[in-house]
Amino acid sequence: MTPDDSRAIVRYAVFSTAVAVVLMWALYQVRSEILLLYVSALFATGLAPLVRMIERRRILLAGKRRIPRSAAILVIYGTVLGLLAALAAAVVPPLIDQGRQLWADLPTRLNLLQQKLVEWGVMPAGTSFAELLKQAPVSGGTDAVTTVLVAIWSIVGGVFGVVTILLLTFYLLVDSEHLFNLFVRLFPRSQRQQVSNVGELMAVKISAWLGGQILLGFIIGIMSAIGLALLGVPYFFVLAVIAGVGEMIPMVGPLLAAVPAVAVAFTVSPSLGLAVALFCWGVQLLENNFLVPKVMSQQVGLSAITVIVALIIGSSLLGLAGALLAVPTAAILQVLFEELVLAEKEA
Repeated sequence: MTPDDSRAIVRYAVFSTAVAVVLMWALYQVRSEILLLYVSALFATGLAPLVRMIERRRILLAGKRRIPRSAAILVIYGTVLGLLAALAAAVVPPLIDQGRQLWADLPTRLNLLQQKLVEWGVMPAGTSFAELLKQAPVSGGTDAVTTVLVAIWSIVGGVFGVVTILLLTFYLLVDSEHLFNLFVRLFPRSQRQQVSNVGELMAVKISAWLGGQILLGFIIGIMSAIGLALLGVPYFFVLAVIAGVGEMIPMVGPLLAAVPAVAVAFTVSPSLGLAVALFCWGVQLLENNFLVPKVMSQQVGLSAITVIVALIIGSSLLGLAGALLAVPTAAILQVLFEELVLAEKEA
């Protein structure tokens, strides 16, 4: 090897390293946007089989014409919005009534809870929740106005993120076949059919995950409403909605959703608080040992240990967002491993 060749190799290595560093820095700067794109791609992949099913339906008045793809996507969006509107019409009025009652009774409930905690020795006598909040350290010395502004900005950012995901999902679904065919063409002809099959299998897995998450939320919400109503817990409807929504948040969601129910029950009586705590514990046992394994193993095809490990890694890397995306990401990785690694070794 000549000195010129050595210098050329060194220059190429330095240039490649610099390009890689710049690329990693750029990806880090747009990590939030990449996360939105990834979530949109997951929803688009999961909804693709349903879009194709609707698209194959013939338009009655147009002979053999198929429903346009954009119209099929709008049918799904319209159906979801219609179901949400119908659910809101049934849920919101009693939710508002019970929410107003809960807000009006909140000082009394807090005082009762405070008295119980003082009697049990959990809180020192002569203190209140307000005093404990005042004594709590405030990071950064932020004032109330700053806190409110940050909260408002977070809500605006969340709404903007949801709208962005809906729009990206729509356009990804419209161009999904073109984008997928373009991606498949990157591989040699001998591998294109295998890549196409893997893509279809991933779409089925993600669709099952989406349906499973919604189903679990409805089941837990209905079970919570029935159980809390039979136990005589005030504002059971509001608490059941919180439980159903919390079920869709992995790991911390069910625990956080149980706290309001137990707290409200303890303001009535210690025995009711204990009964509600046992009820929430029983619901979680049923969910963890029966509902979730059934959904994940039969529909998504993930073992319990895979789900747990995925949730731990996802939450460690990206917090709540990582926990939410852990299961579908694990399903994708499992499909890739089984179809591309194990299949090659068995062949």
